[in-house]
This record gives sequence, structure tokens and C-alpha cells, in this order.
Amino acid sequence: MKLNYLAVICFVLLLVNCKEENPIPKPKALMRLEYPQGQLETLKTDNFEFQYNELAKAKANNEEAFTIEYPEMKGAIFISYKKIDDNLNKLIRDAEKLSYEHASKGQIIPYPFVNPENKVYGALFEVQGDAASQSQFFVTDSTEHFLTGSVYFFTKPNYDSILPAAAYLQNDVRIIMESLKWK
Repeated sequence: MKLNYLAVICFVLLLVNCKEENPIPKPKALMRLEYPQGQLETLKTDNFEFQYNELAKAKANNEEAFTIEYPEMKGAIFISYKKIDDNLNKLIRDAEKLSYEHASKGQIIPYPFVNPENKVYGALFEVQGDAASQSQFFVTDSTEHFLTGSVYFFTKPNYDSILPAAAYLQNDVRIIMESLKWK
């Protein structure tokens, strides 16, 4: 008799524990992307100089436009320089307009920038979303010089995928802004 009770109890336990559930697959693992922090190089022109990451390749497109390329990340920081000719408000409006054109693709977070020691004033705009450019910035001395820049990746924008690289390049943009000196 004890054997029958034991068999019935085991059978009931099996029935109770065998619930039919739809199995849920585990999400695919994402690669952890880490980028080395390079030493700083100096880019010098007739109008300004700044430091940038030595792991990038700086090239002059012309006297007023530069590209700092990151081949490993398939990204770049595009920089352009303009002399102020009684048009500072227009230059600032144009720089802000370019940044806010990405508002439909994500949230834009502005970070004001002030370095009175080197007379560098401006803003960094971070775009959180699937926008073509993840960061834009402008800096000026408010009398003679105006510099703008944008971060772009040579791929279809997918914010989740490029976030580590975008954060890395945004840090390099901050280094450019902080080290900028006018001539």
C-alpha cells in the first residue's frame, strides 16, 4: 500500500511541476566595446590650435575645414572655421539650427561651454537617438573667430549600437573644446 501512495504522490508532483510555458529565448549578447585612450596631438592653424586624440587621423580639407577621422570606429569629427564679420548672431543661429534639425530623431541635450582664460565660449549639443550626427558643437571668442564641429558615423544611425563610439567621440570633442586656443 505504501508503494501505491508513493507512486501517486510522485505522479501528482510531476503533473504539478510540468506546466506548459512558452520558452523565452535569451537575448543575444552584445559586444563590450572598449576604446583605448590615446595620447594628445596638437593641430595648429593660422587662426587656432587644439589637441586631439592621436589615435585619430587629422587632415585639412582646406584652410577652413578639417576632418578628424577614426577609421577603427568608422566615424569622424568634421570641423569648420569662419572669421566673424559682424555676423556672430547668424553664425550661432546656424550652428544651433543644424543641431536642432536632429530633434525629430531624438532628444537634444545642450551643454554650455565657457573658458574665459582662453576666451572660448560656446555649446556642445548631444543627440540621444537615431540621428545622423550624435554631437555638434560651436565655439567662438565672440569677436573674430568661430569654429563648428559635428560627429558623424559612416553607417546607418542606430543609437544603441553606436552609443559607446558616440560617447568616446563626444569625449574627444570636449578635449578639442577645452584645449582650443585662438591666435
